[in-house]
Amino acid sequence: MAETVRDTIKEITRRHLSQGSKCYGQCLTAVGWVGGTLPELYEEDGMIELSMADVAGSGIVVGAALAGERPIYVVRYQGFQWYNSPIVANYAMKSKEIWGRPCPLLIRSIAMEGGIGPVAGSSHHSIYQRMPGCKILSPMTPREYEYAYDQFMSDDSVYYISEHRKSYDNQDELINVMHDKADVTLFPISITRFAAEEARKKLEKEGIIVNVIHQLWIKPFFLEPAWATALENSKFGGIVLDDDYEEGAASSIAHTIMMDVDKKVRTMCLEHRTAGFHPTVDNLPPNAEQIYHKVKEICNV
Repeated sequence: MAETVRDTIKEITRRHLSQGSKCYGQCLTAVGWVGGTLPELYEEDGMIELSMADVAGSGIVVGAALAGERPIYVVRYQGFQWYNSPIVANYAMKSKEIWGRPCPLLIRSIAMEGGIGPVAGSSHHSIYQRMPGCKILSPMTPREYEYAYDQFMSDDSVYYISEHRKSYDNQDELINVMHDKADVTLFPISITRFAAEEARKKLEKEGIIVNVIHQLWIKPFFLEPAWATALENSKFGGIVLDDDYEEGAASSIAHTIMMDVDKKVRTMCLEHRTAGFHPTVDNLPPNAEQIYHKVKEICNV
C-alpha cells in the first residue's frame, strides 16, 4: 500500500527526532496523535508537550530554535496563528536580518473546517505571507511534504507549512494539467486543489477546457514560464483558489500573475464573513460544484 500524507509526516517527524531535534505543541500525545501524523514517542524522545498558553508556547519554541534545536512546532488549528504569530513574526522571522542570527523553525499549521466555529477554522497562511523572513508552502501530497521538509533542512529560514487535515489520507501526487488552448486556468492552493481537479473533469465532459496549475509555494511565489504561457492561451483568463480569505495571499498571487500576463485573474476563496458552528452559518472553501459554476459563468455558458 502506498504511503499517505499522514504516513509521510509521521515518518519525517520520527526521523527528525532521531537526529536529536524536538517537536513542540499542545496535546501531541493525546488520543489520535494529531490525526495520526505523529509517531508514538514521548518527552524523553523529543516530543515536548506545551501548556495551553499559545503565545507563551511560540516563545518557547522560538527560544529553542535560537539555541540551535531546529524544532518542529505543531499548531493544531491554523486559526490559532492569531495567538501564535506575534513572537514568530516579530522575533524569529527578523532575527537573521537584524542580528545575523538565523532562527530555523518549521511550523506545522493545520487547517480544517466544518462546524468548528469562528476562531479555529480554515487556512491562515496570509498572516505570515506579508511578513519578511518566512517561506510558505502548502503540501497536499506525500512527495510535496518530503520536498518541503528537505527545503527546510537545507535552509536557515522560518518555514510555515500550511497543512489541511483532508489531505492526510491522500497518497496520490497532483499533476498540472495544461492544454495548448484552454478556456480558463485555475491556480488552486491548499485543499481547493482537490476540488479544482473534480471541477475540471466535470467541465471537460461538457467541452469546457480547463488548465489546473497546482500551487505548492505560496511565498516566495514565482510564475513559471510554462504557467504564463498556459494562462496567455486561456480565453477567459484564470482564477486563484484558496482556503484563506482573498484579501491576502490569493489576491497577492493574482496581482503578481496579472503584472506578467495580460489576462484577468480572479480570486475565489472563503467568503468575507465569520464562520459559525451550524452548517447554515459555516464558511467553507470553494468546492467542486461552486468552481464548476464559476467557470461556466466566466465562460458565459
